[in-house]
Amino acid sequence: MIVYWERHMKEKWGRLIGASAYREWQLHVASRSRVRNISDQTKKKGLFESLVVSKIWPFSWIRPKLASSDCKVRTSLPVESVMSLYLSLESGKFWFPAQVYNRENGNVGFMLSCYDAQVSYDSRTNTFQARYSPYGRRATEDNIPWDRLRAAPVDTPSHKLHVSDCLHDLKPGDHIEIQWRRNKEFPYGWWYGVIGHLELCDGHENRCRCHYSDTVTLEFSQYTPGSRWRQVTINRKDHREEGNEADGFYGGIRKLYNEEEIARWKRLWPTQVLE
Repeated sequence: MIVYWERHMKEKWGRLIGASAYREWQLHVASRSRVRNISDQTKKKGLFESLVVSKIWPFSWIRPKLASSDCKVRTSLPVESVMSLYLSLESGKFWFPAQVYNRENGNVGFMLSCYDAQVSYDSRTNTFQARYSPYGRRATEDNIPWDRLRAAPVDTPSHKLHVSDCLHDLKPGDHIEIQWRRNKEFPYGWWYGVIGHLELCDGHENRCRCHYSDTVTLEFSQYTPGSRWRQVTINRKDHREEGNEADGFYGGIRKLYNEEEIARWKRLWPTQVLE
């Protein structure tokens, strides 16, 4: 039976339920267990006190109670089981962490980005609801299709700077995601871009030396040439968060090696160039 449910979990939810979602589930299970234990202890205490006060011990009570308890054990699910997790996901009762591409239904301000959210499944529409971070504008969104969700690829909270371990390896043509936030109180989102050539490089493969430079050019080709969002440079050796209140703050970088990750971003490409 456990193999049956594990297969169902993997087939339907395997791509979306990552490490952070499993941690959330464990906390969810622990919380439910604490509430149940407190409730059971309260009931036992109340029953014991009533028996002491009345000085009655009704032996006829024992068998029905045990029978009822046995029935409850047989019909309830182990809260830590795969089956329980699967059914909680399907019912929409379990809100879990995931990341949403192009949040707020493709709002132009979030095109080619991916933001952390708490999501739950709606089996009636086969879509999801999302609650975004309370920092800044509180936002919720309904009817999110499966292809706009992913499990977080790195275990970095949205308010923490990601440690960039790929800077020495970046070269023109590489696909990347970079953290960006509007101001220091907002959470980071992940934004898609590519590594471009330096201003003095003509882009010719045999003459390009950009990968030897300490300066790295990040390009966001969804924006029109000349847009302030089109390009930014960072220092390969000592890159940390950098930016200002006008243009926002750029954080950690992760290089994309997986072709499917890159293909997903390309499928989300806007139909019009952004300003």
